[in-house]
Amino acid sequence: MKTDILCQWKCFSVKQTTQTLPDGREVEFTTVKHPGAVVILPLTENDELVMVHQYRPAIGRWILEFPAGTLEPDEDLHACAKRELAEEVQLEAEQWHDMGELLPVPGFCDEVQHLYLAKTLTSCPGDPDEDEVIEVVRLSRTEFEQKVANNTIQDAKTLAAYFKARMMNLI
Repeated sequence: MKTDILCQWKCFSVKQTTQTLPDGREVEFTTVKHPGAVVILPLTENDELVMVHQYRPAIGRWILEFPAGTLEPDEDLHACAKRELAEEVQLEAEQWHDMGELLPVPGFCDEVQHLYLAKTLTSCPGDPDEDEVIEVVRLSRTEFEQKVANNTIQDAKTLAAYFKARMMNLI
């Protein structure tokens, strides 16, 4: 299998490879290589969802989403989840529930998002990354579902994490 790196940026790269498909055909395929990420659904003792209202330059607008972030090289998944929860919403959690994985864009990217539910939350220090503009928002589940229904919440990882938590009877 031949691989060419077409672009390298921070921890992401774009690679072109010659691959053999299951039916035996060889094709050139371009993939965005991603180190993986965590997505955290923080739930307060009052049954509120802690979210971030974050400006996303790629789409040029603000969105409501759960705290999330990219894994650092060789970083443990749980350590990344704890770091992102502190950085983005200044919280730490005593209880963590692993909710599995998402494949957000498997058509062209190898990113795996690891989902966590965080409970028994307490305040802690934490600063967002310098390229982030974030406001912390707390919503009841009813408010969250209304914002999903009226298309205010559109972030796929947020929708999937909430749905997964509901299906696992964690919320």
